Amino acid sequence: MPGTGLDELDTALLTLLQQDGRLSNKELAARLHVAQSTCLERIRRLSRRGILRGQHAEVDLGKLGRGTQAMVAVQLRPPDRAVIESFQAFVASLPEVLSYFVMAGNDDFLLHVAVADNEQLSAFILDRLTQRREIVHVRTSVIFSHVRRPVVLPLPVGRDA
Repeated sequence: MPGTGLDELDTALLTLLQQDGRLSNKELAARLHVAQSTCLERIRRLSRRGILRGQHAEVDLGKLGRGTQAMVAVQLRPPDRAVIESFQAFVASLPEVLSYFVMAGNDDFLLHVAVADNEQLSAFILDRLTQRREIVHVRTSVIFSHVRRPVVLPLPVGRDA
């Protein structure tokens, strides 16, 4: 892909590995019709560049007893570095939080949480989050369905809007 330093082979490797990160180097090379050594070197280069950052197992949250997901937007005051860093450390320690975003705009944080049910979500918001003095506003949106894009590649350069 122009501008990214990735060619067709790199892009094909990224696609296959995102679809199934357990594919062996031998299988990848066979599917892409390249030598195993070529395939291995490309994977190593993608890893050195930080494009490939590991393999992850996808889990079924419902089967882990965490069937209710929500996005929780949080506003903090004062919005200074110490407050943001302190709150970020707090959020990172919460087992209910799957991921979080530190943001600019109306909200300072967006938390993706997964809990057992609405009662546990309410307890998380009221008993854990809103006990923090720096929080001035919380907005919660329950997630009905979460679809993750299975393959992410660079955007084409020069694409019309």
